[in-house]
Parts: sequence; C-alpha cells; structure tokens
Amino acid sequence: MVILSSPSGAGKTTLVKLLSSKKNFNISVSHTTRKPRINEIPNQDYYFVDHKKFQGLIKNEEFLEYAKVFNHLYGTTRSPVIEKLEKGENVVFDIDWQGADQIKNKKLNYKLITFFVLPPSKKVLFDRLSNRDMKDKLIVEERMKDFSRDVLHWINYDYVVINDNLDECYSKINNLINSEINDGSKDYDKDYIRKHVDILTS
Repeated sequence: MVILSSPSGAGKTTLVKLLSSKKNFNISVSHTTRKPRINEIPNQDYYFVDHKKFQGLIKNEEFLEYAKVFNHLYGTTRSPVIEKLEKGENVVFDIDWQGADQIKNKKLNYKLITFFVLPPSKKVLFDRLSNRDMKDKLIVEERMKDFSRDVLHWINYDYVVINDNLDECYSKINNLINSEINDGSKDYDKDYIRKHVDILTS
C-alpha cells in the first residue's frame, strides 16, 4: 500500500495516476459527497454520492478511512482494497492526512509506505489553485489558509517529496518505493525537507 497525501493543489492526484500507469498500482477510488469537477469521471475518479448514502456507509462500518475535508466527506471502502491486496496487487491511495492516520492505525498486515507531497513555493501553489476550476477567489484563499495547517502533518509521513517538476518528483517516489521493497539505500535528506517546510510556513 502506498499513500500519497498533500495540501490541495500540490499535485498528488497526477502523481497517483502516474504510479498507476507506470508501476501498475491499483488506484483506490474514494467516495465523496462533493460535486464532480469539470474533468472528473464518476466511478473512475470518485464515487460521487449524496450525504445520506455516505452516512449509511459509515453506519455499516464499510470505510477503511473517512474524513471531512473542505466541508465535504471523503472515504475509502474496505472491501475493494482488501480484495486487491489479498491477490498480491499493489494499491495506491490519494487521501488526506486524516485518512492516512486512520489507515496507519488499522495496522493492516500489508507493507505501507506513506508520502507527503509539497509544492516548491506558496506562489506556485496559489497559481495552481487559481488555474484549477476554482475561479472563486474565496475558495482559493480558504485553501491557502488550510495549507499552513495541513503542511504541519509532513512529520507523520515516511517521506516528503517536493513537486517542482512532475517527472522528477515521480522518479523520486518510484526510487524510494523500490528502495523500501528491496531494502536498498535511500536518497533522502530530511533536514532539507525540514528547511523547505520552514520556508513554506514562514
């Protein structure tokens, strides 16, 4: 199991899709109560459900993890994930820090590697959010406010990667996954990450 989390707009969804296509990882498709974005395909990007249906899944304890993010609910149902893992297939999750904590605490009997994706700068993040289907200035400002809080969770992840160049960032994640699986040496500088976080939060 590989988890990718990030503040909104740092690029984790694109990286998850790359892992799926290049490394043959199954993407865990989450349920959500939010509306689809323009480029999203229902049942492929997310299972878009109403609040009542989501609450029913919570009540029936169907979720491996779920969380409230920006006033919408997101969750991963347990059965499809466990079925794939039982078959020896790899699963990649595109979830936030709350969901990552819940999966870690489940202590499932499968190898778990967690990544936190950061933008190269606050300006780049602001530009990415502004270019998304978030023409509403208030939404972008709200995401930027949440960013300062979300970024503090980097410390709970195995690795933190900076998504300045998509191909380089993917390559870094791929190399770290391979090193973890093969017990190889890891090219990872935690002090550099710590300094980068300090700049982002200053």
